Amino acid sequence: MPDMNEIVGTHDIVLITLDTLRYDVAAELCAAGETPNLAAVLPGGRWEERHTPGSFTYAAHAAMLAGFLPTPAAPGPHPRLFAAAFPGSETTAPGTWTFDAADLPGGLAAAGYRTVCVGGVGFFNNRTALGSALPSLFQEAHWEPEFGVTDPDSLRNQVDRITEVLAGLPAERRLFLLLNVAALHQPNWFYLPGATRASGDTRASHAAALRRADAELGRLFRLLRRPSYVIVCSDHGTAYGEDGHTGHRLGHPVVWTVPYGEFPLT
Repeated sequence: MPDMNEIVGTHDIVLITLDTLRYDVAAELCAAGETPNLAAVLPGGRWEERHTPGSFTYAAHAAMLAGFLPTPAAPGPHPRLFAAAFPGSETTAPGTWTFDAADLPGGLAAAGYRTVCVGGVGFFNNRTALGSALPSLFQEAHWEPEFGVTDPDSLRNQVDRITEVLAGLPAERRLFLLLNVAALHQPNWFYLPGATRASGDTRASHAAALRRADAELGRLFRLLRRPSYVIVCSDHGTAYGEDGHTGHRLGHPVVWTVPYGEFPLT
């Protein structure tokens, strides 16, 4: 684990959540060389297997934005990168950056960061009270229908917006960016050649969506300022018929097991 007390204040911090991405699909594509941009930055060229703190988007992001990132699948305890000041915490270690706020964006803002959210799925759409709860943690929040689950170019549109955000950021101002990627989430049938709305979403179309996202993530990694510390992970997985289950917000291994990686860009 890096000493985050040396990272915070010297690096931009970027949290990319690949909404609904399954660990097994991510690992298979990475091993087969089908996500080269992710493989190029992930430590050892592979995903780490972790467990999500929540089985659907809102719960998982609320936890992660309080410092509870996905937990390594091996027995712990596991020190955390970030933690709110909390007496008796067993996962706050010397290398943990602690903050005196209820959430990570608030803590980083107090440390001088510009906090920006570029949302994807409906929990970031600012159109309802619930859809505004997570974005309201940030100083600046962006969402458009073109960033959402129904647009096949959603991630390209999000990266275009991030380009604009970075262009307007003073060089000396550090950035905390949350990018919630909607492309993997249902509906994703339109990423699979030959699929139709009637055929619906499948594990194969989920994989096709990840292949498409990888190209745009490569553009994002080239765009980000140096130095940056990047965390890329899924918030939860999703079921495509396993043991009769479909979707998420349920306790199945394909939902609670997620891919995770963290790395510096220098």
